[in-house]
Amino acid sequence: MSESRQRIWAPVLILVALVILWETLVTAFNIQQFLLPKPSAILGNLAQVVVHGGTASTGESAAELSLGNRFFVVLPGGLTPEIEENLQNARWVEFPFGARSVSVVRGSNLTPILAASWFTLKEALGGMAMGTLAGVAVALATTRWTASREALLPFAIAANSMPIIAFAPIMNNWFGIDNPFSKMAIVTVMIFFPIMINTLRGLISVDSRSLELMRSYAASDTEILFKLRIPNALPSLFSGLKVAGALAMIGAIVGEYFGGPRIALGVFITQEAALFRFASAWAAIIVACLIGITIYLVILLAERLALPWHPTFRA
Repeated sequence: MSESRQRIWAPVLILVALVILWETLVTAFNIQQFLLPKPSAILGNLAQVVVHGGTASTGESAAELSLGNRFFVVLPGGLTPEIEENLQNARWVEFPFGARSVSVVRGSNLTPILAASWFTLKEALGGMAMGTLAGVAVALATTRWTASREALLPFAIAANSMPIIAFAPIMNNWFGIDNPFSKMAIVTVMIFFPIMINTLRGLISVDSRSLELMRSYAASDTEILFKLRIPNALPSLFSGLKVAGALAMIGAIVGEYFGGPRIALGVFITQEAALFRFASAWAAIIVACLIGITIYLVILLAERLALPWHPTFRA
């Protein structure tokens, strides 16, 4: 197996092994669902595999049977019209399996989780955009005026050291609990420092020989900035963006823990946990993780497209 395939399959196999171990330990030790739900119960909130035409093992009658939050469900024949209609409306795909049929249907909480995730994702991306613009602007300013570097750097460090738990209520009070801009402001503060410090490092760590060559051609400071410093800073900027992508989702969700509209993902998680529906809360957390991974992969793809000349991406 090639090295590139190993990098893909190794984490997948480890994840599958951890999920199997998790399911086995929770079942073997009879751990209560409010302490640690089974992975099957968590995934049942997002999607379900339904075998129709089998013999249900739950002991429920056809009139009382429902899909619940189980990941794998066996439904007997002769179901009530109501259950048949609900199954038909929730079905994604169906294929025959001998005398039975297997359907993949939407989980009971998939729709509200996706709606809440989309709302929080917009907050994270908005804050990420503002934080990136602010970080790059400050890095450019401190590169152009060296004296401003010593003046602005302590404030940037102070912003990075500020705990988000103490900062979130202040932003909610300033902009309003239900205003998405309050969460965007939290994300902006969180990602400002990694963007600024990485961009600044790339702008000032220019090869002295390249700088002397540009000056020997009588290049102006603007030409040096756009033709030498900014291209040199792009790899460092993308490194900061990879860190900021994860911090953006963290900042938006944690900010929502202190209040927000009901459609927000952080509010959904806290409400589900307060009602002891921990399986759906874990399902929302998994979706948030998947969103963070997706943001990272998008940034990685953008880096490959923007930096084909970089030694890291050369064949």
